[in-house]
Amino acid sequence: MNLANKLTIFRIILVPVLVIIPFLNIKGEILNVPIYMWIMNIIFIVASITDKLDGYIARSRNQITTFGKFLDPIADKILVLAAMIILVEMNKLPAWIPIIVLFREFLVSGYRLIAVEKGGKVIAASVWGKLKTVTQMIAIILAFIDTSYYGAFINGNLTGYNYILNLVMTAIMTISVIATIFSGYDYIKNGKELFK
Repeated sequence: MNLANKLTIFRIILVPVLVIIPFLNIKGEILNVPIYMWIMNIIFIVASITDKLDGYIARSRNQITTFGKFLDPIADKILVLAAMIILVEMNKLPAWIPIIVLFREFLVSGYRLIAVEKGGKVIAASVWGKLKTVTQMIAIILAFIDTSYYGAFINGNLTGYNYILNLVMTAIMTISVIATIFSGYDYIKNGKELFK
């Protein structure tokens, strides 16, 4: 097994670690954010870095494998959806956001299965797909250290640093949802001949 595939597997292993952290009863705060949230954030950041790193290593060393092509996108989906569900559980994120992400992922995965069956045509990731990935990662990182919930700045109860952080997190998360919808639409539009 090559290094790129090991990093992909490592990313998947980090997901249950991310899920377990809140149950470890870690006490204390840093900048009014519980320490366990900082730990979860660091784990998520490390996992996100491996997402970029494994692809770079596979391409630069010419080690692209069928295993990697299969597992890498699954690892990404598991990581992002697990983090979003944790944030929903903590009342930091509304459930409709991961529902839209999940719907899009099922749609794209179904499309890819049909594409492979009909001759292996693969549609390259659009600018919407790339924007979706980047904004999801940034928004989740900010959500872990935000002391409030998605859209809380609208109520006017936040001030200073908390207001700015929540505003930025909410804006980037909203952009990620829009990019998620448009990237899913791109797959359908560009692959419409498969459905004829």
